Amino acid sequence: MFDEIMEKFEGSPSQQAVIRLLLERGFSVNDEGRVVSGGIEIPNTGIAREIDVDRRVVDSTTDVILEDPELRRIFQNISQVPSLMDLAPVLDLTVLSVEVADAEQEGIVASVTGILADHGISIRQTISEDPEFTDEPRLHLVTDEDLPGEVITDIRALSFVRSIELQ
Repeated sequence: MFDEIMEKFEGSPSQQAVIRLLLERGFSVNDEGRVVSGGIEIPNTGIAREIDVDRRVVDSTTDVILEDPELRRIFQNISQVPSLMDLAPVLDLTVLSVEVADAEQEGIVASVTGILADHGISIRQTISEDPEFTDEPRLHLVTDEDLPGEVITDIRALSFVRSIELQ
């Protein structure tokens, strides 16, 4: 789906940058063509500055989104999910990030969360990055407690695991 969206902006790398930002941040586009997060408007100048494009590129991108029924349906229904990952050090939480060989393989989340459950570790949050939206998707799990070495060993032993990172 990501590739299909990007193809619609194939002739404009600047517009593709806007699309990528909207998707990564969970920003939507309202009926007036304004970029919003919930009901809060995000100024086009701020978006343009973030990705180093002219403000008019943001305007033209939102115009294209509203003119295309499929894009309109997608970008008017995006919502942002708050993440505990950045707060983990402040709240004394542990973040386990797992990089896998093939993110489209079945059972990745179930296998990793199953190991945590088998060791009596509760999960505060799970974030699975979509392989269509990011080049190296990861599975992130936030827990209240430090992970014992045996948990790391068990997860590392899963055939699909490429690497593990702890925060």
